[in-house]
Amino acid sequence: MKKVVSVLFITVVTMVLVVGWRWYAYVTNTEKPYDEVGIELNIRMPGPLNAWGCKRLHDTFGNVPAPHGCQSSQGPLVWKINE
Repeated sequence: MKKVVSVLFITVVTMVLVVGWRWYAYVTNTEKPYDEVGIELNIRMPGPLNAWGCKRLHDTFGNVPAPHGCQSSQGPLVWKINE
């Protein structure tokens, strides 16, 4: 039973690290803000992490329309960090 719990724990930690790294790589990238996987990960992050990710993306790509998840309620062309 200990071995099963250990394997399950290692699997969960590995998945969290992989997803976390993929999200971090997306919000700190300098190539494009419209990566579908990165957008989906950023949308699903808790509020403070999503806000930080949107701020990082805005700092890099502030002159383009906001990707989904970083769009303001004022419209799809406005970044939500400007609210």
